[in-house]
Amino acid sequence: MAKLALLSVSDKQGLVEFATALVKQHGYQLLSTGGTAKLLAEKGLPVTEVSQHTGFPEIMEGRVKTLHPKIHGGLLCRRDKPGHLAQAQANGIELIDLVVVNLYPFEETVAKPGVHFEEAIENIDIGGPSMLRSAAKNHESVTVVCDPADYLAVLTAMAGAPADLTALRRKLALKVFQRTGAYDTAIASYLAGQADEPDLAALSGFPDQLSFSWKKAQTLRYGENPHQQAALYGTFHEHFGQLQGKELSYNNILDITAATYLIGEFERPTVAILKHTNPCGVASADTLLEAWEKAYATDRQAPFGGIIVVNHTLDGDLAKVIAEIFTEVIIAPRFSDEALAIFGKKKNLRLMIAKEGLGADALQEIRSVVGGVLVQDRDRTLGKVSEFRVVTKRQPTGEEWAAMMFGWKVGKHVKSNSIVYCRGEQTLGVGAGQMARVDSSRIAVWKAGEAKLSLKGSVVASEALFPFADGLIAAADAGATAAIQPGGAIRDEEVIKAADDRAMAMVFTGIRHFKH
Repeated sequence: MAKLALLSVSDKQGLVEFATALVKQHGYQLLSTGGTAKLLAEKGLPVTEVSQHTGFPEIMEGRVKTLHPKIHGGLLCRRDKPGHLAQAQANGIELIDLVVVNLYPFEETVAKPGVHFEEAIENIDIGGPSMLRSAAKNHESVTVVCDPADYLAVLTAMAGAPADLTALRRKLALKVFQRTGAYDTAIASYLAGQADEPDLAALSGFPDQLSFSWKKAQTLRYGENPHQQAALYGTFHEHFGQLQGKELSYNNILDITAATYLIGEFERPTVAILKHTNPCGVASADTLLEAWEKAYATDRQAPFGGIIVVNHTLDGDLAKVIAEIFTEVIIAPRFSDEALAIFGKKKNLRLMIAKEGLGADALQEIRSVVGGVLVQDRDRTLGKVSEFRVVTKRQPTGEEWAAMMFGWKVGKHVKSNSIVYCRGEQTLGVGAGQMARVDSSRIAVWKAGEAKLSLKGSVVASEALFPFADGLIAAADAGATAAIQPGGAIRDEEVIKAADDRAMAMVFTGIRHFKH
């Protein structure tokens, strides 16, 4: 009995060459459908239409063509069971030893702007996944290919020892179930978003059943530490292009994400310097060069080996001063030719261009926990400024308001507990990640002192409430004249009194920005 290969693909890349090798080098007879059969015949390859093979016509506009016992029996029949083989022979079922199928482009279809629901539904493949799953289940005997990238590996294994093909079949079967799982997840996600009357869970973006499907984008050298393995999944590289430098690390990618979200808060020329996802210096000004000078002045030690992000074109003048320090990654929407030439002398420096500008966003955040994951909406708001309340006797000046809003934006992106001292559009001291808020304040004051920046007349921003007056008193003692914080503590009145006693202005936002 001749060896049969069933080929039915939407992506025809490399198919003709692969089919030619199957016929001429390995003695296969070809079964196919629709456009695939037409292409093979046009190229002079002998091919039998599936409808001729099954004796049943394609019906319902091609919706039913491969869903037939002569197809699935030929795939699922176990070659090591005499009963299976006898039943196949009794029912005129020929064994199919190889299947090449890739699916209707559902994901690409629904990604198109304005795609109609009917078009999306018609691009849900039924016969393709069914054949793939049947062949993958019986991979001990059937070779199944769902990705044109695997054609060469299959031909190489066929030309080698039988054990080579057996090992490859198992890998290909795994790949099939990964692909069909991702395909079903994409369909479910689309339909959940299209429901006329979605339930509250689906409406809020948190369905009762949560499925993930991301394609591996990059195998990383290691994770946070060299003894941890790691990989990147998803579309990160669609948002960022790497112009030069070493391969991105796990920590680089985390830092790039944090930097992108931070810089997205600002429209004026802004420079942010980050280390371990925390901003250690941020400033806005009329030019990026001026913003750099102010941001770098906040902390001249922490930026060593850090991340720099800017929200306008990075030109040669700025590149010259940045090049004087060691930096891991620089991110910009564009680099001038002069800047690229300057940075090009530092071969290991990673230059990242934000392909879609620095507004790249994610609606939700996912973090692993014991036994599962936590999913939440990303913190994308500063709160309603119109509802911010001045709670002290003294009103903030215009300059204090502007500085508080700048500090409020920065503090949102500093790990809790966070304290940020600012003047104008410049950070003066940043305290991050301490167990007590007063300790974050002390660290921020110390950092400002190390940088020889006076806090006299500064403002202080706290991403969460001051539970006691001590944090506010520490800010006042350091020279701050105004404070912005969420409010809502049991001892709010004590904190307000401490501010009034020191002639400070204080604003309650009514919203906090914990960042764990």
